Amino acid sequence: MKKIKAGIVGGAGYTGGEMIRLLINHPDVDVVFIHSTSNAGNPVSKVHADLVGETDLQFTGTLSDDIDVLFLCVGHGDARKFLEQNHVAEKIKVIDLSQDFRLAAHASIGNRQFVYGLPEMNKVQIKAAANIANPGCFATTIQLGLLPLAKAGLLGDVYTTGITGSTGAGQGLSTTSHFSWRANNVQAYKTLQHQHIKEIRQSLQQLQGNDAADVHFVPWRGDFTRGIYVTSVIDCASPIEEIKQLYKDFYRDAAFTHVSDTMIDLKQVVNTNKCLLHIEKQGSKIAVHSASDNLLKGASGQAVQNMNLLFGLDETAGLKLKANYF
Repeated sequence: MKKIKAGIVGGAGYTGGEMIRLLINHPDVDVVFIHSTSNAGNPVSKVHADLVGETDLQFTGTLSDDIDVLFLCVGHGDARKFLEQNHVAEKIKVIDLSQDFRLAAHASIGNRQFVYGLPEMNKVQIKAAANIANPGCFATTIQLGLLPLAKAGLLGDVYTTGITGSTGAGQGLSTTSHFSWRANNVQAYKTLQHQHIKEIRQSLQQLQGNDAADVHFVPWRGDFTRGIYVTSVIDCASPIEEIKQLYKDFYRDAAFTHVSDTMIDLKQVVNTNKCLLHIEKQGSKIAVHSASDNLLKGASGQAVQNMNLLFGLDETAGLKLKANYF
């Protein structure tokens, strides 16, 4: 089979680095270029030291149309600007990791129409798409904990708390991303107004068929580098065994989302494209725990998963990664 030719824009950041790591080891992909204006001419391994000895690729400040797929690993608002300011041939599929095209009201630019790239919900649409809006990291982890209940029409108010590592804030330095601030520290931020809430509500409404589900989300900054752990609490009268079976049936054919009968922890998913779920019940309330790696299933890994689906590859190609458990 002819290899897929890929280009990466925004290759110097955390998600760009993970994208490079995945694609240079993908059996069906050739990386044609890695674009970074500020690092043009520098070896990729000079910025991403974990890739020393893995690749001789250099960053470039120029683009090429000799590719099949373009990954946009840029900041929020910058993907739309990039496509407005640069010619990208219509034959090239675009997978955007920013939030620019995730909401249906903003899911197009010119002749390009973007499909929301959550495979556990939109696999059929993704396979037929030309462009993908990759979901957010918190959005992915929260949604995967709620989709089965939405499909069954069982969601009303959802109270969610989630904690994320420092890489979720991007590579740019800020007060709250410094080691001296993060170490031995936890803090809530963007309480009840996180940017991912809108895309979560959109997906739940799509599955449930109404707007009864409403997510009240409090995110936390955690004292670790990568990973997301979320707990969502929902009123539910159904027996726990019935709920567990509902989840197992919904994710029966999911390549990377798995329901665990025992309590989950963050180390089980870090450095993998998996999302693990566990469900508990006390009285009339259930708690759904979900965990994922914010840079993989929450970003670059899911983007590669979507690429695999777009090009008719095995969904798990290039993504059979081992957790950093020890």
